[in-house]
Amino acid sequence: MQLEALFKQPQALPAVPKIVHELIDSFNNDDVSIDDIAKKIAADPVLSARLLRLANSAYYHASRTVGSVDDALMMLGFVTVRTLVISSGLTSGFKSMPGLDLSKFWRYSLHTAAISRWLAKTTGQNIDQSFTVGLMHAIGQLVMHAGMPEQMLHLDKMGGPLDPRRFDMETSSFGYNFATVGAELARQWRFPPAFIQAIAQFPEPLSHNPVDKIASIIHLAAWRARAEHNELTGEEMAVTMPEGVCQVLGLPAAKFLQDLPPLAELCEGLEALLG
Repeated sequence: MQLEALFKQPQALPAVPKIVHELIDSFNNDDVSIDDIAKKIAADPVLSARLLRLANSAYYHASRTVGSVDDALMMLGFVTVRTLVISSGLTSGFKSMPGLDLSKFWRYSLHTAAISRWLAKTTGQNIDQSFTVGLMHAIGQLVMHAGMPEQMLHLDKMGGPLDPRRFDMETSSFGYNFATVGAELARQWRFPPAFIQAIAQFPEPLSHNPVDKIASIIHLAAWRARAEHNELTGEEMAVTMPEGVCQVLGLPAAKFLQDLPPLAELCEGLEALLG
């Protein structure tokens, strides 16, 4: 199926709340009314409950209980609240998926997002952008499974969604892969160009000049999250480590492997994103 035809399949696109689209638009609007946004988040009981669970989780170490959307905005700031609400909206956009374990998919994506945030903090890049792109970097997989289930199930039998060969398999089968699809979804949803570029380039960040640092972070984080899900040993990780990407980020490969906290610790409290 051609890319254009895929996006014309109504079932291929996730259903996300209107407030999520408004928050995505706020990236391109400096005059956004934070009071207005707060009222709209508070009016959505599911999103606001999820936001409060996250704001009170171990992940954010709030100094006191966050009891309302206004509290969350005051304590975490608009940028973090926006990241969390957009992320919550994305993870609830697909209800079921033929042939794909949704909870496993989002757990992997959550790991990628948390590692991306850690990497961004460690290397001085944009933390919220890295987290959001990390969470949605593989959303093209969901669009493809929803829009062309039979073709994707056929591929899944040869190599699952977390198989490192997946990009090549999709590209040779369709002429595009889930990163291309994710970038196109981000473009249609009017995410900023930097987000779209990072999603498009993360599979091979070093083949672009100049190298996109956020794409490099996502590449490294996705590799580490896949290693976790595929239960790679320390030796296997050392051998498959994308060292060139580490160099671009100015991060010694050994430091990344040694200093990254265990994923259960790194993601503690973030499970609230998954409902």
